[in-house]
Amino acid sequence: MELGSLGVWYFTETMDAPQAGEFASRLEGLGYAALWLPETLGRNPFAHAAYLFTQTERLVLATGIANIYHRHPGMTKQSQYTLAEQSGDRFLLGIGVSHAPLVAGVRGLEYGKPVAAMRAYLEVMEASPYSSVPPAATPRTVIAALGPKMLALAAEKADGAHPYWTTPEHTAMAREILGPDKMLCVEQKVCLEVDRQKAREAARQALAMYAGLPNYANNWKRLGFDDDDIAHGGSDALIDALVAWGDEEAIRDRVKAHRDAGASHVCIQPLKAGGAPGEVDWKLLEALAPRA
Repeated sequence: MELGSLGVWYFTETMDAPQAGEFASRLEGLGYAALWLPETLGRNPFAHAAYLFTQTERLVLATGIANIYHRHPGMTKQSQYTLAEQSGDRFLLGIGVSHAPLVAGVRGLEYGKPVAAMRAYLEVMEASPYSSVPPAATPRTVIAALGPKMLALAAEKADGAHPYWTTPEHTAMAREILGPDKMLCVEQKVCLEVDRQKAREAARQALAMYAGLPNYANNWKRLGFDDDDIAHGGSDALIDALVAWGDEEAIRDRVKAHRDAGASHVCIQPLKAGGAPGEVDWKLLEALAPRA
């Protein structure tokens, strides 16, 4: 799998299947290397990726991330190998421990210690048999990693890491822990809006569903922010550190900062100031497109 340097991370939950297929096909036409799909309370990301492969020819489909508590590691390996073989090595598996409020609170499952749970999952997944026609190349796996211990596990047991809601400073730290050869696929929220009030409002709307999740809050504190920065929608300093907003040049500079800090791939998540829920900012995606 050749994973280019720039992809898109996006919720396609507000799109029906044909619309999602058109979205993926249009991204491919713009030259983006990958489309990253989440797993929350909506679509099964493996089934969704299987459909989107039929609508595209070159685009990599990546899970950002598939929740390890939702399926046995052997089943995850089966899905990974099946999609990699059927797509011609266009599938990248991203898995993560999610968050206690979602795992225990919503699903009613026992939430374990994150690093220990991920280590055990990876080990069982590696040992699980797969007896069908194998993909041409061994599929790759990245894990959602924010803290030093999870990043060290990514370096030891996976092909790399997929950090989310982070900064170029975090990217530099992650690269140092991962070493020079691992994949470092960093998500970066972007907003093509020069009015700071409108841009920060769009960023705060995106932050609202994450601010109460301890894994993110703990990571932001590691980056030097405190409870006051995180409370009440996020301070301007936190918002500006996490979301790249402004004109095209400002957003490109942030993406470059991640690359300079060691990211092998940056997946941008477009936010549209004043847009309707689920509205895609095609102006932004076209402006930043590799084939623009």
